[in-house]
Amino acid sequence: MKFSREIELRGHIVDSGILAKVMDTVVEYNGDFETEEFTLGRLKTDPSYARMQISAETPEQLSTLISELRRLGVLVSGEAEVELVSVIKAKVAPEEFYSTTNHPTYVHYQDIWISVDNMKMDALISVDTKNMTAKCVVQGKLLPGDTVVVGEEGVRVDFPERPREIGVFEFMGGNVSSERPSRTIISRIAKELLWVKSTGKKVALVGGPAIVHTGAGDAVASMIREGYLDVIFAGNALATHDLESSIFGTSLGMNLATGELVSGGHRHHLYTINKIMNAGSIRAAVESGLVTRGIMYECIKNDVPFVLAGSIRDDGPLPDVIQNVMESQDAMRRHIPELGMVLMVATLLHSVAVGNLLPSHVKTICVDINPASVTKLMDRGTSQAIGLISDAGTFMPLLLEELRNQSKR
Repeated sequence: MKFSREIELRGHIVDSGILAKVMDTVVEYNGDFETEEFTLGRLKTDPSYARMQISAETPEQLSTLISELRRLGVLVSGEAEVELVSVIKAKVAPEEFYSTTNHPTYVHYQDIWISVDNMKMDALISVDTKNMTAKCVVQGKLLPGDTVVVGEEGVRVDFPERPREIGVFEFMGGNVSSERPSRTIISRIAKELLWVKSTGKKVALVGGPAIVHTGAGDAVASMIREGYLDVIFAGNALATHDLESSIFGTSLGMNLATGELVSGGHRHHLYTINKIMNAGSIRAAVESGLVTRGIMYECIKNDVPFVLAGSIRDDGPLPDVIQNVMESQDAMRRHIPELGMVLMVATLLHSVAVGNLLPSHVKTICVDINPASVTKLMDRGTSQAIGLISDAGTFMPLLLEELRNQSKR
């Protein structure tokens, strides 16, 4: 005897490969499928539709299989309403709570599908039954009386579809390769960045210190000054070496103009931190005239917010660095709803951290000289990201050039 449930798929399920993913998942989990109805959209704007019977040998096997399929956006026929359980103790969730993806999600409650706000991966869903609203909440923010979703029944996920119109995200297809026409890709990235800005959404840079080390700091500073970047997420290192370059003209003790090591330059970043500490803050250092150029200078001068998240590796750190990691998360989360695009450049750890906070509809571009860094980001759940294998010192100046050229058209 086999156990089965009926599922439905709607949208650009063929173009996006979702239908193939569903079939592969069924086979992977030793299940069976039978297609009962299939309608293929003929035009670019036409959705496709599939109705399938999914079966397995045991109820447990079927439950596991359906759980995996839900995360691909299937709609389970005869879907029951969500089960809600109240939190008893702060930061302690009920057993078997629903763990979110970063895709648009809806919960079925009182015959209504309620959209879940503030989507991010690895969180819970809290439902306000009085106001009929739902939102993502991280475990550390749970309070007694919160009502959270338990189990997966009554939860629907919209898996991102790939439209038929070819932009840079469709062109790249999520693949990672160093054998890409970089100039062409950068041109497409610039076009999409300008489109994001035209819609009123903001663009964030998640940057590592290699931006400064490779000489791309001036390009990033110009992008801030010219309005292409709206928020900076980084750590102590990027800010420290950017400030070092302004005060001493070096980065990690290397003269950025000549590429030569400066005698005693290995101490410059520590001297820099000390000077900023004495000034009291990065803003105070800029306003006093100690810092006269660079990324942090342009952030202060153009009121571009930045979040500097601390780590156990930091020297100093600078007075503006948030040393409590949970407070750093909260500071970044405040900017997430406004973002339409995120550029992640030369920083694996910060890229993964920010990626964990992003809903899947935010266009995400990861640039790193190491292919493994780009792959790790996508493997950790930021499936919407595209990867470009490039040196930061090459990518950022070329992107700035393309943005300027396209802005003139």
